[in-house]
Amino acid sequence: MGTSNKDEKLGSAPLGKLMLSMALPAVAAQLINVLYNIVDRIYIGHIHGYGDVALTGVGVTFPIITLISAFSAFAGMGGAPLASIQLGKQRRDKAEEILGNSAGLLILFAIVLTIGFSAFKTPILYAFGASDITITYARDYIGIYLIGTIFVQTALGLNAFISGQGEARIAMFSVLIGAVVNICLDPFFIFVLGMGVKGAALATIISQAISAVWVVHFLMSEKSVIRLKFKNIRLKKDVVKMISGLGISPFIMQSTESLVTITLNTGLQKYGGDLYVGTMSIMMSIMQLIVIPIQGITQGVQPIISYNYGAGNKERVKGAFSRLVVSCLIGTLVLAGIAIGKPEIYASIFTNNEELVELTCQVMPVYFLGITIFGIQSACQSTFLALGQAKVSLFIALLRKIILLIPLAIILPKFMGVMGIYRAEPIADIISVITTSILFIINMKKVLRNM
Repeated sequence: MGTSNKDEKLGSAPLGKLMLSMALPAVAAQLINVLYNIVDRIYIGHIHGYGDVALTGVGVTFPIITLISAFSAFAGMGGAPLASIQLGKQRRDKAEEILGNSAGLLILFAIVLTIGFSAFKTPILYAFGASDITITYARDYIGIYLIGTIFVQTALGLNAFISGQGEARIAMFSVLIGAVVNICLDPFFIFVLGMGVKGAALATIISQAISAVWVVHFLMSEKSVIRLKFKNIRLKKDVVKMISGLGISPFIMQSTESLVTITLNTGLQKYGGDLYVGTMSIMMSIMQLIVIPIQGITQGVQPIISYNYGAGNKERVKGAFSRLVVSCLIGTLVLAGIAIGKPEIYASIFTNNEELVELTCQVMPVYFLGITIFGIQSACQSTFLALGQAKVSLFIALLRKIILLIPLAIILPKFMGVMGIYRAEPIADIISVITTSILFIINMKKVLRNM
């Protein structure tokens, strides 16, 4: 199939088969991508003599890593649906202009983030919940990780444009290359060379660099439906405004994860101590294992919805969404259900410390209760993005974390002690899912009427 009609399958291929072909590689890519950090944590947690303390220290760096990823989502997930809509309208030049400006934003973000976080990493890490015991490990890990910010931005941000043109398998391979390298380099740097957490960070940035080179090479080749061209990297005000309008929602979704982690870590440090912060390091990793496959499904289906919205195919948009919400809900019910019913399966993966495993198993069923129905919100949120509905998507992004979770995590422990922090998550999740569902029903009717 040539590049001239490669994207047309989004509008004409049988819907069920198409969604499967797009979603499966996207799920695989998301799962592989999360290995970058999770494999690091598993190896770090098993370092003889200080693995549990080092794991807690690396956990404190999550907000910085999450914020870096959030900026890549701003440009990538803000631009890719817009490019897909333009492809549906047969405006390839406009889609390429959006791709180029997204790349320009990613370069700008990488420069600012690298300089800013490198200059102030120690006070930032203390503010994020580091103690005098864990600060050394946190600083060692993030100091090296920040050197590779440009690779993280490029690999994550631009890969969205590969899946956005219907090339889900290529997008998956982009991530797979780096993950395989990371898994191989981790034990060599950490244990053989004795580099500890520094080795884990070095393995990660080398892996991301290889992924970034692959992504850029594909987008500049003849195999890509839309090409990355130097002339389009120069930022244009109107294009950046469009990307920003849609990109602010996924940015807030991811960056507020950073703020949530800070709030939870500092609260757990205050009401519990390092051991409780350690439980959150483990549960954040498990949360990724649950949520990431769901994000893979939504990212795989999103280009189908965007393309057909641009092409004015109402029934195809409705069909894709109905299948999407069922798939996401089943996914969270099963994956969160395992964490609630058998928490020891997950907890023992990350540490040999029996006390930490026991405490994690006690709090995990409470923490993940609301995630069982979170698939509904993921499907609705993704569809709002796919349809270019920036304002509603922005509100939903703010609702769960900023309006609900963070205030609850600060208020509840004053009455319930440390367990109040863990209970804040399911309360926020359940309220957010109900609100999102109501908003989606109201707004979807308006969107479909205007198609």
